[in-house]
Amino acid sequence: MPLDPLDTLSLTRNDSLFLDLDGTMAEIGPDPDAIGIDAETTGALRVLAEKLDGAMVFLSGRDVRDLASRTPDFAWRAGGHGLEIVAPGAEVPERPGPLPDEVLAPLRAIEEVDGVWLELKGPVAALHYRAAPDRGDACIAAAERAAGLGTDLVFQPGKMVVEVKPAHAHKGVALRTISGKPEFAGRRAIMAGDDTTDEDAIRVARELGGLGIKVGDGETAATYHAPDPAAFRAWLRREAERLA
Repeated sequence: MPLDPLDTLSLTRNDSLFLDLDGTMAEIGPDPDAIGIDAETTGALRVLAEKLDGAMVFLSGRDVRDLASRTPDFAWRAGGHGLEIVAPGAEVPERPGPLPDEVLAPLRAIEEVDGVWLELKGPVAALHYRAAPDRGDACIAAAERAAGLGTDLVFQPGKMVVEVKPAHAHKGVALRTISGKPEFAGRRAIMAGDDTTDEDAIRVARELGGLGIKVGDGETAATYHAPDPAAFRAWLRREAERLA
């Protein structure tokens, strides 16, 4: 089914915004440490957060401490696919311990291949293979083996990455949990994302009477579409000006 162009969607003051970071708010690049939100967009987000009474969430696969260093603290931050949720202005907790060594062993073995990078995000482990795309199948196979060595673990492929994580580290679960908080009660949930993990949250947003925004290409349960992060940021700035 064709998606509606994003410029036909208008925010209301009774909405809540759930925003992925990589590939949605900012372009995906070869260096994950270089990802951030520009000052103009941050200004627009501040206006929107005020108009939405603080009902704005950055919902990311990044570790919440990493996410907090790249996003403004006037919004909620849900890191590790919602495994850890931090309210606006709240102190970010210390990092929990990693997955057991026996689970990480298959991931460490394939990391020895040039271009494959293992990122440990507390109890979430991610194998990045953007610099070695031909190793994608091997990385996914290693992640499947690793998940089978732990308790209540799953593996989930994404864009040039595959993760091993607790089953409850799930963006859909996080969106439902946050939407049940008093600050979000009665609001239309809008989830914007670009990757397979974001689809979990988009589907839950729709179940709750909200909607999804797909950024970039790919199959989606969303209703609206932005061709790239630049177009999505432009829409956010437009809506901030309109609601100001």
